Amino acid sequence: MPRAPRAATDLFSFHWDMVSSVSVAADFFTDLRGVLALVPQDAIERTVGLLLETQASGRRVYVIGNGGSAATASHFVCDLVKSTSVSGAEPFRAFALTDNTPLLTAWANDSAYERTFAEQVHALVDPGDVVIGVSASGNSPNIVAGLAAAAARGARTVGLLGFDGGAARSQVDIAVHIPCNDYGLVEAVHLAISHAITAAIKEALQSRTAQSQIRVKVL
Repeated sequence: MPRAPRAATDLFSFHWDMVSSVSVAADFFTDLRGVLALVPQDAIERTVGLLLETQASGRRVYVIGNGGSAATASHFVCDLVKSTSVSGAEPFRAFALTDNTPLLTAWANDSAYERTFAEQVHALVDPGDVVIGVSASGNSPNIVAGLAAAAARGARTVGLLGFDGGAARSQVDIAVHIPCNDYGLVEAVHLAISHAITAAIKEALQSRTAQSQIRVKVL
């Protein structure tokens, strides 16, 4: 049998829902533009400098996060290792401690979820390495514990944070703090920050390599 046509009231309701949804999406992008203006440029510059120093000294970078921030951690590491690749420059040695599912679940099950990153940091991180914690609230117990373990190991720490920065804000050497109380907006800006840092690092490595090649030709 042919499908009965929708009642006029049903069509109006569907159209209104669509209009309302589009409006919510448009509002999100408007809000996102405002939050992007809150990005602390000085903290970005310091983070880029720290990561370039870490790469030049052959040290390692580790990134940690939960949920959407875990995805950002993995994405950030992918970009640091691959997207900053420049002929003639040493590659970044970067790792996401979010990616070893058996190890994460073993520590969570046998000890406590709070220890999922701290125990990995204790096992893997050396003095002079960098640990980056990504957390919208800055209060996730395993992020706070992971950053504390990093400091104890002699590593330098960076926090990509939101809300009021939470407990992590006072822990880290560099706080890239986005003062916004919306998880979606903070997470979107954190990912944008990781892309901006990656682009700045690649540009610096390209410039450094070109200058080195010029010096070689002159000699």
